[in-house]
Amino acid sequence: MGQRTSLKQGGTLQTQAVSYRYPQNGYGLAPLALSIRPGACVLVTGPSGCGKSTLARCLTGMIPHLYRGDLEGEVWIEGLRTSDTPLWQLAEHAGLVFQNPAAQMLSSSVEEEIIFGLENLGLPPEEIKSRTEAALSRFGLSDLRNRTPQTLSGGEQQKLALAAIMAREPAILVLDEPLSMLDGTAATELVASLTDMTALGTTAVICEHREAYLEALPGLQTLRLARPADQATSAPLNGSTPSPRLHLETPPFQLTVADLAVQLGRRRVLRDVSFNASGGEVLAVVGRNGVGKTTLLRALAGLQAYEGEIRVDGERPDLGIVFQNADLQLFNPTVRDEILYRLPDPDRLLYAQLLDYLGLRRYEEVPPLLLSEGEKKRVALATVLMRRPRHGVLLAEPSLGQDAGHKALLVQLIHALAAAGRLVLLTTHDLTLAAHASRLLLLGPDGVVADGRPAELLRDPRPWKQIGLAVP
Repeated sequence: MGQRTSLKQGGTLQTQAVSYRYPQNGYGLAPLALSIRPGACVLVTGPSGCGKSTLARCLTGMIPHLYRGDLEGEVWIEGLRTSDTPLWQLAEHAGLVFQNPAAQMLSSSVEEEIIFGLENLGLPPEEIKSRTEAALSRFGLSDLRNRTPQTLSGGEQQKLALAAIMAREPAILVLDEPLSMLDGTAATELVASLTDMTALGTTAVICEHREAYLEALPGLQTLRLARPADQATSAPLNGSTPSPRLHLETPPFQLTVADLAVQLGRRRVLRDVSFNASGGEVLAVVGRNGVGKTTLLRALAGLQAYEGEIRVDGERPDLGIVFQNADLQLFNPTVRDEILYRLPDPDRLLYAQLLDYLGLRRYEEVPPLLLSEGEKKRVALATVLMRRPRHGVLLAEPSLGQDAGHKALLVQLIHALAAAGRLVLLTTHDLTLAAHASRLLLLGPDGVVADGRPAELLRDPRPWKQIGLAVP
């Protein structure tokens, strides 16, 4: 990578002083010059909000064709200048997997989602069938081929988005946080697929926080983006600002979950899930994609019908929930309106503390759905914490989209909640986050496989093999 010299054909990506600003908030991507050769594998990393997703959109032509902001400089995809080339033509050369995979699901079944992109390439029917079967098999989706994409788990949706784009075999593959919702086994398998594709000449650009999985990619180059000076975060990444005070310490309590089961249509999503958890604990739940972790949180929050028992002192628990896909719970015109929604007498001190601690102060007047995925997750968390749920919070993949600094803040915050007597129950594929919990619960298709201290379970390969996850 470096300054542009000459245009080359065959999987090349080049930019010349390209920058972009969104009209709604003036943020985006600082000027950047790149020259990426065919078959190169480039990791793009950097703090949340530094422009990784914006760069991914520029490198596939979505900017300027689908976004109306201030674009300067130029981008070439295999010698085609993106500003002068129709998006359908650029899509024949470059494919993008979105950070939020649900945003690119168009079809009524998993199989049709893959077929749709192949038909747009004008491939013969036998080639479409062959590629579809190969993609379903590669990503473990064969048994899900008739499922509606919207009924899949976040990780399953991410695998489907990857399958649909990679089946097209684009010369250039741009992936925006492709590992964020994948379990450890699926993440390892994706890296193996990327290794094969780049060996055959595919150019890969991967925007990702989970760098450790990608270190095995041959010839990996790393581009670290920095946030522009005029967009410096207000989050106290040095840990100098104390966690927000949530007041009202919670009296001791115990959450009882007994024989929990959930049936969705003909599918049994959860069965025989039983455990107890006390106020002041941080409980991390880990399992394969599609095993029912999000369904468990929805049941605990009272958003999902279930069989069995969920009780605190004989009553329903009061637990706030932050969804894995924050888009599902953000709908107000500004961040301020979102956090203060329907609070007749909000605690203004707590509101100010949350804005500063979570790095949201500069976004108060910005529509929340225009933020990066990591920033949207922090807005959703602030919204829940403003309501001070009596028994605690449920966090689905809370480190999704968070850089190392914001993940450290998250750990500090969940332990502050626990210290105030709340229960924090989180689902995650991020084992470095799970290691900070007081308890680790491994969930398999038939219920809880192991429950214990992270330091002990992370050293015992037997339960991990039992639930089909790569041994940490």
